[in-house]
Amino acid sequence: MKKVMFISSTGGHLSEMLELEELFPYYDTVIVTEKTKSNLYLKDKYKQVYYLVYGTKSHFLTYFFKFIYNFFKSFYLFLKIKPDVIITTGTHTAVSMCYIGHLFKKKIIFIETLANRTTKTMSGSMIYPIADYFLVQWESMLKLYPKAIYSGFIF
Repeated sequence: MKKVMFISSTGGHLSEMLELEELFPYYDTVIVTEKTKSNLYLKDKYKQVYYLVYGTKSHFLTYFFKFIYNFFKSFYLFLKIKPDVIITTGTHTAVSMCYIGHLFKKKIIFIETLANRTTKTMSGSMIYPIADYFLVQWESMLKLYPKAIYSGFIF
């Protein structure tokens, strides 16, 4: 059975990712997200859940150190979990993991957020060059990401 890592930051990106829940039983599923009070329930609901440190870019100094910490923790988690595929809805939490996975020749699937209809996200721009499959939920986004696949909404 393929091991699939679903990774995203907390909040809306996590909500979008959890819309893929119907896929979870078909794989050895692992969820990775940021640790916040609002998503601690994931440990009770799913078999394999790992947390990274929550950080926000609005606090740049602390965010920088949290990003570095999360990079090394992501590397550790990647080696521990050994996923065959990494699926993400973004954002910054997933960038390091996707590059680590790409380095080890794992499949990377990025789903650009439903929230953006006419502009690229920073994480989308960073992962687009390495993604094996890059999905957009708005047809208009194909102008910004010409090699993307229009998938429609995941909600």
